[in-house]
Amino acid sequence: MKIFLTGGTGFIGSHFINEAIENNHDLVCLKRLNSKPGIKLIDEPTWVDGNLGHGLKQYMQDCDILVHLAAVGVSPKHANWEKLLKYNVTAVFELARQAMDIGITKWLIAGSYLEYGRSADRFDFIPSDAPLEPISPYAASKAAAFELLHSLVCENNIKMIYARIFSAFGDGQYLSNFWPSLQEAALKGRDFPMTNGEQIRDFIPVENVAKRLVQLLDFNKLKSGNPLIIN
Repeated sequence: MKIFLTGGTGFIGSHFINEAIENNHDLVCLKRLNSKPGIKLIDEPTWVDGNLGHGLKQYMQDCDILVHLAAVGVSPKHANWEKLLKYNVTAVFELARQAMDIGITKWLIAGSYLEYGRSADRFDFIPSDAPLEPISPYAASKAAAFELLHSLVCENNIKMIYARIFSAFGDGQYLSNFWPSLQEAALKGRDFPMTNGEQIRDFIPVENVAKRLVQLLDFNKLKSGNPLIIN
């Protein structure tokens, strides 16, 4: 199976590439100029230098599936409202339209648990149909993109899996994140100040995320125009 992937040099994207290659998939991966994967790859995919937005149809040719993992503003990296709307909403919608125009009707899109926002406080285990009540600019941009994609998919009979990913951790993660910071302090024998733990968070190894995403590439049982939303 041939995949057009965005976010291939990112934390989750790098692990996805390795898992997809191990499962004999071919990949065409969009990346920003001079960006590099955060981990060692078992083999190199076909890289395309560019940005989300227009002019990607030529690289999507002959691809069977669109896998979209790229995003701006992922914690702890900050992005202003202008960039969030440009890359997480408008550019994603344009990416989907281009995929649809050339006949890619199977989409695997990565979302975020942060889209649930305040509604998450009302559940012990958040269901995938919980209301979206985002409380941060990043989460709001992801939720807006989801609503646009959901409507586009229903209107045009596309097969879409929307996977909301919880707090992944592991090799290749941005060094200022919790797990790399904790690991560095432990290896150097330093104290690591933390909060009192009033907040509840679900953490998942990034290898498990990549494995599950690759498993989801089987769209055979999915109905067109009826998106599957999973946590």
